[in-house]
Amino acid sequence: MKNPESMLREHIRGLVSLVKKKNKNQVSEEEQLRSIIREFLHYELKEAKTPDNDPAPHQSTGINVLEDLLKKIIPQIEDDYKLLTTSEEQRESYRAHIIQAVVNTLTPVDLNNDAPEKDPDNARLDEDELDEDIVVQIRRKKMDDEDMFIDISPEEPEEEEEEEDPRDAFGIEGKDTTGRNMAYTTFKKIESQIIDAYDMLSNPEDQEIFFDYLIANLKLYFDKFEAEIQPDVEEPTNQAYDSAKEEEPDAGGDEGGETLDLEI
Repeated sequence: MKNPESMLREHIRGLVSLVKKKNKNQVSEEEQLRSIIREFLHYELKEAKTPDNDPAPHQSTGINVLEDLLKKIIPQIEDDYKLLTTSEEQRESYRAHIIQAVVNTLTPVDLNNDAPEKDPDNARLDEDELDEDIVVQIRRKKMDDEDMFIDISPEEPEEEEEEEDPRDAFGIEGKDTTGRNMAYTTFKKIESQIIDAYDMLSNPEDQEIFFDYLIANLKLYFDKFEAEIQPDVEEPTNQAYDSAKEEEPDAGGDEGGETLDLEI
């Protein structure tokens, strides 16, 4: 039989072991909670640093459609515009032709959208009246035609008319033709995209916003492209250089003037 002292020591060891085990479990749970918090904070920080590549759409459908269009046509316009490096007149002509072409293209679309729809019944009646009028005219022609002479002489070949260069019809009088030709090529690539985007809109307010903002953005992008081609950056200078420049003798001055040679 164990004496009381041995039993007391055994109970104390059991309590100590139980306390240690409990403390160990608490530490494990605390570490697990800290690990979850660290992962959560890491995710939140990562999300905060990641830019929003899918911003909320604008309240105007016209602006949303225009934004999608600009993403498609502006890179093409920029590439072709920046090929015109010989003179500023070429780029100015390109800019004027592109903007004018957009205005000329969308104006007929706008007029067609505003035109009232034809009544199918009236349209059919007009066609019937037209057919009847043609028949009457043919009959009158036969009745009035008394000239029975049949001419069998060979017909002289008609002179072929020289086809007009479509770029001439596209052009603006007085503008550089190189810029015009480049603008013509560019616009043939983007014309259908502009018409399709505008034709998607039936709300008059959306159409007006689309048209106005398209013209404004084209002008702003042309300003941006021109600034990138000819950056207006003034060369830095200092007082010492300016003073030396002012004191520099003119070419062909006195032969006896002193000169200062610097070894560089």
